[in-house]
Amino acid sequence: MIGGLAILAALTIGLACAAFASLVVRPLPRLAARVRPYTIVTRARLGHSADVLAVASPTVTPSSSIVGRLFGPPLVALVQQVGRRIESRGDDQLRRKLRQGGLDAMSPEAFRTGQVTRAALFGGVALVVGLVVATPAVAFVMALVGLVAGGLRSRGRLEQAIEARNERIRLELYTVNQLLALHVRTGAGPVQAVQRLVDRGHGAVIEDLGDVLQSIRNGASEPEAFHHAADATAEPAAARTYKLFATGAERGVDLAGALLDLSRDIRDSRRDELRKTATKRRAAMLVPTIAILAPTMLLFIAAPIPSIVFGFH
Repeated sequence: MIGGLAILAALTIGLACAAFASLVVRPLPRLAARVRPYTIVTRARLGHSADVLAVASPTVTPSSSIVGRLFGPPLVALVQQVGRRIESRGDDQLRRKLRQGGLDAMSPEAFRTGQVTRAALFGGVALVVGLVVATPAVAFVMALVGLVAGGLRSRGRLEQAIEARNERIRLELYTVNQLLALHVRTGAGPVQAVQRLVDRGHGAVIEDLGDVLQSIRNGASEPEAFHHAADATAEPAAARTYKLFATGAERGVDLAGALLDLSRDIRDSRRDELRKTATKRRAAMLVPTIAILAPTMLLFIAAPIPSIVFGFH
């Protein structure tokens, strides 16, 4: 215990000295912005990005503090390694999950960092509570439980985001298919109908269709772009729509009739889902009646039994 306190005191003194040194001796500007124009060819030969945007708008910013430069890289590396242990899925698979949940602005590294931070927070709080109310052994077990709960919470929130976005897609897809069928019936091609809808609408399905158009602009063929959208989405009804457009671009099928049939299927499945939800909620409404009112009624019924059987008054 004394040795741990001595190490903690030494670290605190070291951090204080580093902070005081950063205040006395101001850090010099970084030379990266000045040297970057001369490294474009070398970076391109090595297969890295040329970083042209940074060269076009160079900014000379002062370097970070001594504490950040000293402890920042090891801490970032440690967080990334722990994050890869907690979240074992690859970057491509995790990026796809983030896209399905509408969190495509977040990188896999940022998600893992948040997951590690949340796990450390839960574990630290559980450890403190355990040390206050229980023994150190119990506190250690509580800290482990907190770490696991914090790590699983991030994954659970991601799954909830995916399910919420799938719900939005199911609500939007019926109207989107109807509008696409209308544009196709008036003589528009598959890509032209999608372009008209993307220009005038917004929503989860419109975002997917906008990504399809962006892929086509980047050089992908129309069937390939729609097949990629079908593989990327987590909603089966949306995947059927995108595969239908891919088939229409490849072979030329009756898109309007097929889209209307898909809309009817989506409407029927939505109706069945609402009926199931209503049945479950109706059964849940009986729980207060059974749990509260039934015991009270039994007490009123059973109260006069002793006087009736044994003659008590």
